[in-house]
Amino acid sequence: MQTSSHANLDSFLFRDLHPLLRMGTASDRYAGWLGQIYSEGRYEGRISERSKKLKNTSFKERVLPVESVEEYFQHFSVLELDFTFYSPLLDREMKPTPTFHVIRKYREHLSDDARLVLKVPQAVFAQKLWRQGKFLENPDYLNEALFIRQFYDPAQEILGDKIQGFVFEQEYQAKKERPPSRKHTEEIKAFLGRIPKDPRYHMEIRTESLLTEPYFAVLGEYGVGQVLSHWTWLPPLRRQLSLNRERFPNSGNQCIIRLMTPRRMRYEEAYARAFPFDRLVEGMMTPEMVQDAVDVILAGIAQGKVMNVVVNNRFGGNAPLVAKSLAQKFLMHLARMLDNPS
Repeated sequence: MQTSSHANLDSFLFRDLHPLLRMGTASDRYAGWLGQIYSEGRYEGRISERSKKLKNTSFKERVLPVESVEEYFQHFSVLELDFTFYSPLLDREMKPTPTFHVIRKYREHLSDDARLVLKVPQAVFAQKLWRQGKFLENPDYLNEALFIRQFYDPAQEILGDKIQGFVFEQEYQAKKERPPSRKHTEEIKAFLGRIPKDPRYHMEIRTESLLTEPYFAVLGEYGVGQVLSHWTWLPPLRRQLSLNRERFPNSGNQCIIRLMTPRRMRYEEAYARAFPFDRLVEGMMTPEMVQDAVDVILAGIAQGKVMNVVVNNRFGGNAPLVAKSLAQKFLMHLARMLDNPS
């Protein structure tokens, strides 16, 4: 069994932690990672800026060129591309969108062993969408034609086996607007029956009351993974796994863990505190959060599952440093288990 030394962790090398562990991040190309994941000076003159406005505050993110993904995969073994959440790859006229072109550019710089997790467009799996300053019913909810023709097929054509997983993320459902769990489960089951079978599907439902035994039975029937997400209004990861009786339903023997935000901390606050993503921020990530993630990783490995861990800057301020803390704790527990196999 190969394990990573602490010297490797000091260099932010996470590729050989364990044969069943793939460490990665949610998005990449952050200039705040220069000197950690990316070489100082290598992208001088080619760092762009993009604006982001949250409530009454504007932020300017500094972004590296796509080719920086070559350096990224020297450190990590999986990458979640979350910008696909906001747009399909083809529009309604089946013409390539800007997202299509970015994905194709990524493909040019991927090494043979690089693997991606793609977020399915929200238009497919969100019950409501933010439009005209309010949340409106999504007319394309569970539209299999949109998923297959405008996203799945072109993604397959461009990336093929580079795709490690597809994440269907559904927004939190407020109690007064929450669908009956039975209806919710039946609709998802019908949708899964209409789309191509694929062992790389994973679903992230962000409403705890919808995580029922019938829902988990559908995941098991279709071999769809339960995304375990450390997120604002979800219970701890260990609790999410226990709701499914410690089962990992994905037929590809994979699990995706997404470390998004501290619990009970909204996106806007987490983003503002973490920005510009170049350091750990005191009070964001706690030892309990790290231990929770390690416990679930070890539980999956014990069952022979490949654990894909996706770390967001908003989890603690700087994803590479969060990954380092997580890897240190993981290796410590792994060493104890090897010393005391009983």
